[in-house]
Amino acid sequence: MKQNLTIPIGQHKLPNLPYSYNALEPIISSFALQIHHLKHHKSYVDGLNKAEIELVEARKTNDFSLIKHWTRELAFNGSGHILHSIYWTIMAPAGRGGNPGLHTLNQINNSFGSFSSFQKQFSQTAIDVEASGWAALVWNPAWQRLEILAVEKHQNLTQWGSIPILVLDSWEHAYYVDYQNRRNEYVNSWWRIVNWYDVERRLLFAAKGQLPLV
Repeated sequence: MKQNLTIPIGQHKLPNLPYSYNALEPIISSFALQIHHLKHHKSYVDGLNKAEIELVEARKTNDFSLIKHWTRELAFNGSGHILHSIYWTIMAPAGRGGNPGLHTLNQINNSFGSFSSFQKQFSQTAIDVEASGWAALVWNPAWQRLEILAVEKHQNLTQWGSIPILVLDSWEHAYYVDYQNRRNEYVNSWWRIVNWYDVERRLLFAAKGQLPLV
C-alpha cells in the first residue's frame, strides 16, 4: 500500500516486509514471522478483497440479503490488513530502531506523564486484552493527544477518527510459536525491536491529519 494512492476495489495486495524473515530474531523467529505474514496477513487481504467484490455484486443486483455478513467481513479483514501493515513497519532488527524521537517523547510525556508510565500501560494493555486483540497507541485529532487502546478482534473498541501510531499484535498467532502461552514475555521482549524512527514519522503525519500506511 502507498500513501495517497487510491486502491481499486478488490485489489488489495499483501505488502512486502521491510526486512528479511530472520531479521527480528531472536525476539520473533523466522518461522513464526513467515507464518504470520504469508498465512495470517494474507488471509485478511484475501478476505477484504472478497468482501469488497461481493458488495459490488450486491449493489449491481440490488440484493442486500447478505449485507450483514459482508459488512462484518469488510470491517474484520480490512482492520486486520491495516493493523498488520502498520505492525510490520514499526518493527526493526534489534538495535536498529533507534530511540523515541523528540516529538514522540514530548507527546508521550504530555499524554502519560512519562515514558515509563506509557510503556507500562501499553505493555499491560497488550497482556490483558481479552481473547485476540491488539494494543494500539493512537493519535486522536479530536483532542490533539495520544491514547492507548485495547483493540479486540481488530475492529472492536476503537475511537472514531483515531490514527494508529504504534501497534502490538497480541493474537496468539503472533507469538505462540516462539512463546507458547507466555504472552507477557513476548510483550516485554518486543520493545527491543520497536522502530522508533517510524513511530516518529507516523506521529508527525498524524498531527497533520494524515495516515501513512507504509
